[in-house]
Amino acid sequence: MLLAATISGENRLIEGNPKSSVRVVIYEDLQCSDCAAFGKMLDEHLLPRFGARAAFEHMDFPLTKHPWARRAAAAARFFESVKPELGVSFRRQTMARLESITVGNFLQHLEAFAKANQVDPAKAAAAIYDAKLATLVEDDYQDGVARGIAKTPTVLVNGTPFVEVFTVEEISKVIEEALREAKQ
Repeated sequence: MLLAATISGENRLIEGNPKSSVRVVIYEDLQCSDCAAFGKMLDEHLLPRFGARAAFEHMDFPLTKHPWARRAAAAARFFESVKPELGVSFRRQTMARLESITVGNFLQHLEAFAKANQVDPAKAAAAIYDAKLATLVEDDYQDGVARGIAKTPTVLVNGTPFVEVFTVEEISKVIEEALREAKQ
């Protein structure tokens, strides 16, 4: 199920209902295998079940141990600026192909995605060095640091943290509780 994606006034990618008071804030690293597993959970379970009632907000938190994660985050921001759904698609496709992407072929991955989506590959490649996009990624990262985030994924459901590995049942229970509280 692909829901519409929007960009908030704070330059944050939001899937689901951007007007919801229930916020699921996702600090993710596009080179992180645990983030890829969460992304699959998000797509297969959380968005179909809660997307119409909750806002799922993507925050970039590229870890220093991942050599191409910052470039991937800047590229995702570039694609979001073209069309928010394209940013979502780039994030999904990148995490789905983690095992085959390397420092040496990341640019090829980026350019192939751009070309397949009718975006100028040269503009996409240049975007990974764009200072404005780098600042947006760094702002997200610093926001996470200020909140005590150290691992990815870290998902906050109205402030309740879920870190690295957790079940769909655990996070769904807290989202349901937050939605009930929002109705009161």
